[in-house]
Amino acid sequence: MPSDPPPPWPLPLWIAHRGAGKLAPENTLAAFRVGASHGWRAFECDVKLSADDVPFLLHDTLLDRTTPERGVAGERPWSELSRIDAGGWHTRAYAGEPLPSLDAVARYVQRNGFALNVEIKPTPGFEHTTGVAVGAACARLWRDAPASLLLSSFRPEALQGARETAPAIPRALLVDTLWPGWFEMAQSLACVAVVTNCKLMDAALISRLHGAGLRALCYTVNDPAEARRLVALGIDGIITDAVDRFSPGLAGVND
Repeated sequence: MPSDPPPPWPLPLWIAHRGAGKLAPENTLAAFRVGASHGWRAFECDVKLSADDVPFLLHDTLLDRTTPERGVAGERPWSELSRIDAGGWHTRAYAGEPLPSLDAVARYVQRNGFALNVEIKPTPGFEHTTGVAVGAACARLWRDAPASLLLSSFRPEALQGARETAPAIPRALLVDTLWPGWFEMAQSLACVAVVTNCKLMDAALISRLHGAGLRALCYTVNDPAEARRLVALGIDGIITDAVDRFSPGLAGVND
């Protein structure tokens, strides 16, 4: 019997990193609004679990860099995390901006017709558990709009967990190095894409991925010359901080 067709590809070429790159406090709704004000219609964000299993946005394991708090974020319940200032570290204008839940972000992007790349960013030791929970949440939250979502992770265990609870949502393996077995891992997880550090991507790698029916994406591309190189090679997605320098509606690259 023929295999099921792959899910529709959910993302355009240009994807705003953590909402608005460096222009606003990363992984906050304020960042999404700033990115949208620059014309961006697809976003990337990082999602992990609170101690009581609420998916929320934060890149780091620790709270230290982007909040006035200290310690492991995933060890706190959502009732505490939701009251933390996640904006004041950036500029005074964003003081009091909260950590958003995945539910809040889902409402925002869907009401505006935006696409989203959710990077599953587990607290160490909770890779599979986080994938299971984030997958289940995404299956619920995007029940009526699955074609606008991509799940990705550096951690295969997280992608496996997401596959178990959200098999219909497309997945991508993130790689910072081409470690032994990465390609076979992406295939074994039924990924539809691989997202690499932009320094790794060349014509041969894109050809290998496309030849296997996989999309090729890169992070974090902030230099126009590098973006032009990747576009010329046929890249399928560019994740960037430079939301005020690139025009996401164009296939080409502005200086």
